[in-house]
Amino acid sequence: MSKRKQQSSVIEFERADGAQKRLPTREQMRAWMLAAADVPLEMTVRFVGEEEGRELNGRYRGKDWATNVLTFDYQHEPVAQADLVICTRVLEREAAEQGKSFRAHLAHLLIHGVLHAQGWDHESDDEAEEMEAREREIMASLGLPNPYSDRARGH
Repeated sequence: MSKRKQQSSVIEFERADGAQKRLPTREQMRAWMLAAADVPLEMTVRFVGEEEGRELNGRYRGKDWATNVLTFDYQHEPVAQADLVICTRVLEREAAEQGKSFRAHLAHLLIHGVLHAQGWDHESDDEAEEMEAREREIMASLGLPNPYSDRARGH
């Protein structure tokens, strides 16, 4: 991503999860997200608790549980506009269950959400393979571990 695209990106963070877990800095999370961006981003990332996560997943996906990340993508180009919702408790639980660090799993979920915001998906096996390969490539470029090394599927 060019310097101009990075500078024209607007990324906001909101914390509504009530959790005590300390998050990485906004600058670190922004860097992870920009590593996955092919176009400028206009995004809000909202960290929520399980109740809000369940309510949103139920309302918009018809699923009665809190999921790790939801991407509400509104526009893919020329600027990717989206809201990401991350359920901190689910993130913590999955990281522990999958033997991953909280930080690496959060980086993966942010990258995953940014790719969705640009039109990537994983509905078919071919799409999933392509998206996972891109995620592995971005994570490696950031010096982070392969999020699929144990083939855990949290998305």
